[in-house]
Amino acid sequence: MVEWREEGLQLPRRHKKRRRLYHKDSSIIRLRPQRPNHIWSVDFVHDKLNNGRPYKMLTVLDEYTREALCVAVKPKMNSADVLDALYPLLLPRGKPEYIRSELPIVGAIGSSPMGDGSEFIAIALQDWLKKVGIMPIQIYPGSPWENGYNERFNGTLRREVLNAEWFHTTKQAQIVINTWLRQYNRVRTHQALNMRPPVPETLLKGGP
Repeated sequence: MVEWREEGLQLPRRHKKRRRLYHKDSSIIRLRPQRPNHIWSVDFVHDKLNNGRPYKMLTVLDEYTREALCVAVKPKMNSADVLDALYPLLLPRGKPEYIRSELPIVGAIGSSPMGDGSEFIAIALQDWLKKVGIMPIQIYPGSPWENGYNERFNGTLRREVLNAEWFHTTKQAQIVINTWLRQYNRVRTHQALNMRPPVPETLLKGGP
């Protein structure tokens, strides 16, 4: 048999296998959205003010409509801040069936411990989700493809806002992000939505 190297050819590269999308018991890790309010995804984004002080953002997306429901900006993000951001979203929209996040919530689909301070937020969120009847889905740490919708949005937020602006305060950051968010949801076209925005302004004005 002729060797690859003798012929001056390179051996074909072995592609690293991605983590399976199913547990060993065949339960699904990656549940795909089927309708509005089916799955919301929650994630955290970190950045720094112009004085070097860090701050944190909580981003919330409806995975089906691609609407960015919320970007909450805080110097630090504790469990009360997370719930304060999520609860007002339920009043006009109703509750989602699932919330997908990296927080290690006991009983979540795909749950596993992370071993850091996020457990304190997860405990409060777990109690709240149980009370309101929302099922949690946990993303495996280091598996961003399991939260692709939010990862894509966070990248756009960083590229178009965080990398383009210097903020003096978290209040200033919140104002600028809210303005950008209206444009993102109501005007900006999305290829996945057949070049329509998630919430077209014609619908907001009662048009067709």
